[in-house]
Amino acid sequence: MRLLFPALLLALLATTRAAEDSCEGRCEEGFDAGHKCQCDTLCVYYQSCCSDYSTVCKAKVTRGDVFALPEDDYLDYNLTVDFVTEEAPVADPTELPTAPAPVETTPESKPNPEDTLPEVPNTTPGVSEEPEELCSGKPFDAFTDLKNGSLYAFRGKYFYELDKTSVRPGYPKLISDVWGIEGPIDAAFTRINCQGKTYLFKGTQYWRFDDGALDPGYPRDISEGFEGIPNNVDAAFALPAHSYHGNERVYFFKDKYYWSYDFAQQPTQADCEKSSPSTVFKHYAFMNRDSWEDVFQLLFGSRMPGANGPWYISRDWRGVPSRLDAAMAGRIYVASQQPRRRKSRRQRKRYNHHRSLGLWSWLQNDPDSSGGVESDGLSGSACEMLQSVYFFVGDKYYRVNLRTKRVDLVRPRYPRSIAQYWLDCPQPGEEST
Repeated sequence: MRLLFPALLLALLATTRAAEDSCEGRCEEGFDAGHKCQCDTLCVYYQSCCSDYSTVCKAKVTRGDVFALPEDDYLDYNLTVDFVTEEAPVADPTELPTAPAPVETTPESKPNPEDTLPEVPNTTPGVSEEPEELCSGKPFDAFTDLKNGSLYAFRGKYFYELDKTSVRPGYPKLISDVWGIEGPIDAAFTRINCQGKTYLFKGTQYWRFDDGALDPGYPRDISEGFEGIPNNVDAAFALPAHSYHGNERVYFFKDKYYWSYDFAQQPTQADCEKSSPSTVFKHYAFMNRDSWEDVFQLLFGSRMPGANGPWYISRDWRGVPSRLDAAMAGRIYVASQQPRRRKSRRQRKRYNHHRSLGLWSWLQNDPDSSGGVESDGLSGSACEMLQSVYFFVGDKYYRVNLRTKRVDLVRPRYPRSIAQYWLDCPQPGEEST
């Protein structure tokens, strides 16, 4: 009997330890520092999952972007395409590239050393005293999604909150009333980590907000917090780190140039426990659990911390105008294989003929291609993880594939109307999807 009791005690301890190291019944729980391993949505990113996490807490293939679903499916971006960027609406046509750089060019092209970057003062026109009209067609100054997933658009003295199709009731609101900054602002982004702090830029300064509250010690000078990044930027967007050991990155745009800035540190999983994790980051971490390590490294691979650049926008972001008003990154999503729509023999013959010449010209001129192109042949795979970046110029916008850094091939083609696709404004005479 004396030998039986220790054996029972050891068995009980072993069972308890096994329960602690398992995700059984814990998949819906958050981070718990009392457990040796974790089963929350961030554990893959922080490499703290229990050994049975992948089998017990099974992932689901998801779709989604800034809107409920992507605006439309992608075409095969591996095709040879000549972009006609000269038709894009930009303020100064002389800044457009005369010939696009090859897709295979991986090093980002820097300006020549003799090229100087003038410190041009912010020339944003003053906001008219006329009432703000949602569908006026005036350019926006910034777009960003906040920690809770809300999407905000800034224009002049005002800002809007957008839902999946249009603008939420009660907007516009004055930027000064909510954010404490006199509009217009220059740029905005929200870091894609669990804390999800939002940054607003204006002139030589920037402000940092945590859940809508201004952090102590702000505003600060851009030269202090983002050394190497110029003042009076035009646009900015943020990207996550490819893993916990990587660096988050922000791209800044000014005039015909752009810079990247890699943060040196990011929050730990214990830091995340102190506040509710960012909705956008939870989505990113959820996608991370499918272990597309090579893809994440390709999309979000890090450099050394600090600023890099400048580089020419026209050489590295194919099909995007040289001067921007605003930019933001869309959510990562999986393009799952969809049932294909069989084409007629005449359509297949015309498609095969024009494919050898470049698909872009065919999409421009073929009125029958709008629903006939097979849009799921990304790389021959059933599922493809994608990341989009949105660039806003005047009253139009472009969607760019982050992997290829070029405008997506879709019908209707880009640029598209901000008012129609983001604000749900009436657009008589334009095509709709």
